[in-house]
Amino acid sequence: MSSSREKRLQDVLSSVSRETVDNLLDFEALFRKWSKAINLASPSTLDQLWERHIVDSAQLFDMAPNALKWLDLGSGGGFPGIVLAILLKQRAGAGIDLVESNGKKAAFLRTAIGRFSAPATVHAMRIDAAWARIATPDVITARALAPLSGLFTLAEPWLKQDSVGLFQKGRDYRREIEESRDAWSFDLVERVSAVDKDSVVLQVSHLRRKDTNQ
Repeated sequence: MSSSREKRLQDVLSSVSRETVDNLLDFEALFRKWSKAINLASPSTLDQLWERHIVDSAQLFDMAPNALKWLDLGSGGGFPGIVLAILLKQRAGAGIDLVESNGKKAAFLRTAIGRFSAPATVHAMRIDAAWARIATPDVITARALAPLSGLFTLAEPWLKQDSVGLFQKGRDYRREIEESRDAWSFDLVERVSAVDKDSVVLQVSHLRRKDTNQ
């Protein structure tokens, strides 16, 4: 086990079991193996895979400590979806739906779920096709999927109800927020990323389209 990796994970989580750490380390190895065959993440980030992707994803877990039903949009290589699925094994009755339209990436996600007996379901389809299939979750996540206004369009059927969005954004996030306010009203909490001081997790709730006729 890598003690430095475990310590960094503990920095962003209130508690984490040894089994969970081992699972995440094994997931890192699985991700690297599959990345040799299919493009799961930018090659330039693989040298910092633990920090840039795994720890960055794990920080979302404690932001919704009572949430049981999670939904990850555009799950790609499993960030944050598979990382959260592994962490959710510690939370009785919890689970996460992963929506990913790319067949090869969906196959990787299913392999990871099976490997770690994680409480997750993969939906290999477009996000708009999943609107009628997935019940309103407690939390919606998305990472490197679309600008904020685009995320709102994709998540609207769920987010306009009682869900909370936890959307990871980089240093240009303020422009995305302002552009989104042209068409949407929403409550927003900005959380500084535990991984990158120039990045944030945007906590969004009470999403509503603005009446453009006014």
